[in-house]
Amino acid sequence: MRRSLADELEGTGDLRSPRWRRAVERVPRHLFVPAFFQATDVPGRGALWAPVTDRQHDEWLELAYCNKTWVTQLDGHVTPHDVAEPVQGDPTSSSTLPGLVVRMLEALDVTDGMDVLEIGTGTGYSTALMCDRLGDEHVTSIEVDAGVAANAAAAVRAAGYAPRLMVGDGLGGVPEHAPYDRIIATCSVRHIPQSWLTQARPGGRILVTMSGWLHGHGLASLTVGEDGVAEGRFLPGTISFMIARPHAAPPLSNEQASEMIASLADADPRPATVGPDIRQDWTGAFVVQLAVPDAQRLTRRVVGGPWVDYYIDTRSGSIASLTPEPGGGWTVRQSGPVPLWDRVEDSIGQWRQIGSPPLERFRIRTDGRVQTVWVGTGDARLTWHLPVQ
Repeated sequence: MRRSLADELEGTGDLRSPRWRRAVERVPRHLFVPAFFQATDVPGRGALWAPVTDRQHDEWLELAYCNKTWVTQLDGHVTPHDVAEPVQGDPTSSSTLPGLVVRMLEALDVTDGMDVLEIGTGTGYSTALMCDRLGDEHVTSIEVDAGVAANAAAAVRAAGYAPRLMVGDGLGGVPEHAPYDRIIATCSVRHIPQSWLTQARPGGRILVTMSGWLHGHGLASLTVGEDGVAEGRFLPGTISFMIARPHAAPPLSNEQASEMIASLADADPRPATVGPDIRQDWTGAFVVQLAVPDAQRLTRRVVGGPWVDYYIDTRSGSIASLTPEPGGGWTVRQSGPVPLWDRVEDSIGQWRQIGSPPLERFRIRTDGRVQTVWVGTGDARLTWHLPVQ
């Protein structure tokens, strides 16, 4: 099964080097996913998560070696062993599909003797792959969830590896074992922490998915300079990870949302030049998020009326709504000090003017205090400064 998985990953182009192929063939993924949730639709109940365990499911072993992501935790505490029937819930931990794991490890571009810090141990599968490639003494991994970390540690030991495994907030890194030649994150972040920059050796590489509250995602590869400033580019592919818990969106209560929506009552409507469907384009969604990085999205409808998209920035107290019109198009209403949808339309318009370049043409730079993303050059350059708090 491991050889078959390696063959599949080579066929997709994710697995390219003999050393990583050997790791895939040697590391038993089934030890890291003894139980997981499988998405399922139950008539009358909608989309649910069905538990799959090594003791209760005949196809468990075969599924363990599928090139798929398996959810291992819901709502921050529910595991497959806690339930007997399909349940609702929001995924909070998972075993990422092996193709993406290997693609990122290949992009990390390690060589023998390098020290790697992994942010987010998860199930421990990627940790074990790195141990097989580099040696236990060169791998440090940190996981914020103590229960997830304990399960990962048991699986890593059972597979025969002994890296440094830490429990804590990976956004702070692991300074006691720094410096690192490579830092790789299996969660996404809104901004790259200063601690990662200071714990990376000059010339070291950071590989992390940048995301935000509007669920735009881009995998960034940055090199840290002698001055501690990191600069790099976004890599091709549609890659997403769960956001680091400290970077998650602040809670938005029904009362708070309703109050902000009510503030639109006196707002002047206008036709939208960009509709919310722009978020169906991978790069377009990322540009929207760059334009309004503090906004969250929700949808609501009045009985009998259309679904309305709301973009809410609780920090500035600003809101924009987009209502579909019967004949096509959208109507915008805005309230608050920041005209949110004006900013979206401006960014999308400029992005389109320079040819709608894909995400792999975007670049990123950060010194831990100011984080900048840009695309294009000269007069055609678009620049966004992102929040670092």
